[in-house]
Amino acid sequence: MLIALATSLVTTVGTGWLVMPRLEARKRRIMEMHQARDQFLAMMLRVLSACARLRNVEAPDSNDSGWTPVMRERVGVERARWVKQLDEATEWMVDNMEMYGVTWPSNLLRGLIGNYVTTARWVMVSERQDDRKAELLVELTTPVWQVFGSRGWQRGPLRMARAQRRLEASIEEISTEVDRQNDASAAVA
Repeated sequence: MLIALATSLVTTVGTGWLVMPRLEARKRRIMEMHQARDQFLAMMLRVLSACARLRNVEAPDSNDSGWTPVMRERVGVERARWVKQLDEATEWMVDNMEMYGVTWPSNLLRGLIGNYVTTARWVMVSERQDDRKAELLVELTTPVWQVFGSRGWQRGPLRMARAQRRLEASIEEISTEVDRQNDASAAVA
C-alpha cells in the first residue's frame, strides 16, 4: 500500500513538472493559430462588407442637383472610410500571412491563401478606381470565402477545385487588365 501511494505521488508530481508545461505551451500555440485564422476570416468578411458598401453607395455626381454639397461631402467621407477599411484589411492579410497561412493542412489551401492575399493587396494598391477595386476584390474574395468561411466538413474536393479555378480566372482577368493598361500607356508614351 505504501509503495502504491509513493508511486502515485511520484507519477502525479512528475507529470505536473514534466508534462503539464509542454501541454500548456502547446495549448497556447494552438489557440494562437486559431485566433490568427479567425482574424483572417474577419478580414475577408471586412473586405466583402466594405466592397458591398462601396458598390451600393455610388459617389454622387457634382452636377446632380439632387445632392447638396454637404451630403456629397458626407458620402465622399464614408466612401473614403470604406476604402481605408479595404486597405487596412488587405494590408493586415499580407503582413500576417505567416501567422495563419501556414497553419492550413494542405498545399492547395496554403496556395489558395497566398494567391488570394497577394493579389488582393496588389489590387488595393493599384491605380484603379475604387469601384473597380471593389468589384475585383469581390471576385477574388468570394471563392476563397466559400472555402475558408465554410465548415470543414463542407470543404469538399469539388468545392476547393471550383474555388481554385475561380480564383485563378479572376487573377488571370486582373493580369490581362494590367497588360492592357501597360500597352495603352506604352502607346501613349
